[in-house]
Amino acid sequence: AQIRAAMFPLKMYLNDINRQELPSGGQEKLPVLERLDFIKNAQNVILAGNPGTGKTHIAIGLGLKACMAGYKVFFTTIHGLLTQLRESHSQRTLKQLEARFERYDLVICDEFGYVSFDKNGAELLFNHLSLRTGRKSTIITTNLGFDRWEEIFGDPVLTAALVDRLTHKAHLVNMNGDSYRLKETKKMTGK
Repeated sequence: AQIRAAMFPLKMYLNDINRQELPSGGQEKLPVLERLDFIKNAQNVILAGNPGTGKTHIAIGLGLKACMAGYKVFFTTIHGLLTQLRESHSQRTLKQLEARFERYDLVICDEFGYVSFDKNGAELLFNHLSLRTGRKSTIITTNLGFDRWEEIFGDPVLTAALVDRLTHKAHLVNMNGDSYRLKETKKMTGK
């Protein structure tokens, strides 16, 4: 039931990861992260790197493991989260949504950096993610380095504040490397 409630798009377990193929940052950090202490300590995890390096797989794998350990987990893309925030904002149900989100031990926000926001969207997201800071864990996967987050948020002050809050005592995992997906595809096609 925990796993169903988490809304994972796919079931990608940590056991299915070919660890040798992960970027060195992932190989190094995964043994620490899979102990799930970061959830107990309300720390965030930020998996940053180019597309196809296993960020989403690690995020979902950790989420599934957390579910099996009895934690309440929720998976969303940043785009999906923003849509939810906007809808509840216009229907004045934002407080309920925020209360619901605060109950999750772990929220996974996938694909940060694919969509840029207007000022209103940036503020909604900032407020929302800030609520969890220091109290609950959030995993963020992103294809952009922090130096480029301003491009998404458009507001340097807001960006600096968000980066500061999200990264405070967080596990930052450098996932830059060769595309894992590309390697898998080549293996399957026998090239």
